Amino acid sequence: MNIARVEEIQVAIESLPYEEYIRLRQWFSERDWGKWDRQIEADSESGKLDFLIEEALTEKAKGSLKEL
Repeated sequence: MNIARVEEIQVAIESLPYEEYIRLRQWFSERDWGKWDRQIEADSESGKLDFLIEEALTEKAKGSLKEL
């Protein structure tokens, strides 16, 4: 996508009625969170987050975890 196209999209967004802007913003938010969820799931399945489990178990063994 070139700069002119991005600027055209920005102008179009700025001209949206407020309700349509809110819908677009919600769509972007849901899309971003969906990507984030898929990345976390992939990292978890690949073992990239195993260090967090080890850290939690170590802290639990030390008795330094706080109750929630």
